[in-house]
Amino acid sequence: MPTDCISYPESGYFSALINDYLNKKPELKGLYHRFPNLENFKLQLEEKGNNFNGNDNFNDKINGKFKREILVSVLEKQYESIEASDSTLNNIKLLKQSNTFTITTGHQLNLFTGPLYFLYKIISTINLCKELKNAFPKHHFVPIYWMATEDHDFEEINFFNFKHKKISWNRESFGPVGRLSTEGLEEVLAVFESEIGLGKNAEYLKTLFKKAYVEHSNLADATRFLANELFTKEGLVIIDGDATDLKKMFIPYIKNELLDQTAFTEVNESIPLLESYSVQVNPREINLFYIEDNLRERIVFEHGRYTVLNTKLTFSVEEILKEVDNHPEKFSPNVLLRPLYQEVILPNLCYIGGGGEIAYWLELKSFFESQHVIFPILLLRNSVLLATEKQATKADKLHLTWRDLFLNQQELFNQKTKLHSNFTIDFTPQKEALKKQFEGLHKIAKTTDKSFLGAVKAQEVKQIKGLENLEKRLLKAEKRVHHEQLNRILSLQNELFPNQSLQERKVNFSEFYVEFGEELIEKLLNELRPLEMEFKVVVL
Repeated sequence: MPTDCISYPESGYFSALINDYLNKKPELKGLYHRFPNLENFKLQLEEKGNNFNGNDNFNDKINGKFKREILVSVLEKQYESIEASDSTLNNIKLLKQSNTFTITTGHQLNLFTGPLYFLYKIISTINLCKELKNAFPKHHFVPIYWMATEDHDFEEINFFNFKHKKISWNRESFGPVGRLSTEGLEEVLAVFESEIGLGKNAEYLKTLFKKAYVEHSNLADATRFLANELFTKEGLVIIDGDATDLKKMFIPYIKNELLDQTAFTEVNESIPLLESYSVQVNPREINLFYIEDNLRERIVFEHGRYTVLNTKLTFSVEEILKEVDNHPEKFSPNVLLRPLYQEVILPNLCYIGGGGEIAYWLELKSFFESQHVIFPILLLRNSVLLATEKQATKADKLHLTWRDLFLNQQELFNQKTKLHSNFTIDFTPQKEALKKQFEGLHKIAKTTDKSFLGAVKAQEVKQIKGLENLEKRLLKAEKRVHHEQLNRILSLQNELFPNQSLQERKVNFSEFYVEFGEELIEKLLNELRPLEMEFKVVVL
């Protein structure tokens, strides 16, 4: 194949907003702090270091301990029951040092990692840390996976796809998903075992699923174990924000949200800058949930009191501020406030996310400024199309480029029909010639009756339409003649783009791991370059 990557705009799968961000459209400049390149990371290092390490005298101590010490203490506690690698444990310790910074990605607790892009997010994060270490050897860079343990959208995470079969965990869930019991996942394991077959890699995946989900009591612990196992050699640090000591660091911002509702004001002032795009998230007046084990409901302010929706819980101003002080773990930031929480507790330089995530982060810069928190660099995660050697060979034999395979299926069908035809299926020259003939008739018609001019125009439209219909019929006829070749092309595209959508959004990693084993993750680690910002084709 002639190339193994294409630009994100060329792929046709990214929004106008993301394409314009990647192209550094001037109109968007006010919505982000620095564009992701090595020169800007140097500036981000200096600024975040001053802000987070307390050199700007803003919120530098919490309860007599530095933020870094609290962070490390929480992480060490969260890793007590995990057999972590030396590189991960060392990275946790390094976070105490003022020259250590993080690169963060976040993701939901999807069952068995969910779609493939879970891997791509984390590998983008790991590889960027390596690249930054080479560029700035006096600093340390720790890859962080932020588990979205406080989400409550269980229906979005309770399944994964394996070879066109949806494997689901069917149960009720009401509170934060990280606290959810793993009860019932033995039945899911049995379904997975019946589908995956035999072999060394299949046995590894069965054991991995069992150890993660059957031998851990809640979804947060299961997901931490799973991600740690997959990336055990890479120093990945996995953090659960649903922790009291971390929430204590966020108390001033929780109170600000309850009393002043700054996020609502600032984000609404930024949204008009995105009016030519689809707005990803609209702010609430209060962007906080109240959480307990089986509860995650919005907090609203009505009639002078704070109310937790769909409950009998209600607070006066004094009562809710006291609740924040005594139980900060009961206050959960929503999708717009969580980024601030993350950047307050982490010495973070960059957030790596998908297109939808980058879109809502672009709404937040002025809000961050109002809170005196440095806005991180925003980097679109690596996107990948995985193909086997057999599929790459098949594409070569069919004279297909990777760009061809990214085309809309009907466009690909038409393009290749015209290519394989023995004659040109394009009546543009004939239509142009016809238009020139009618130009003379139009001149004559203008000198005579107006009704004749109308008849000439109508006849021109009719004959152009006739040529277009003949062109379509000829294309259809040629599709029948070349149907075998075209069907092979469409069959290959359907293999690589299930349901005519991106493979990375549909397929679970196990589908490739069962065939390629450790080579899958090793190859991705070797080939993905996050700062190149191109859609990568990886042949296994």
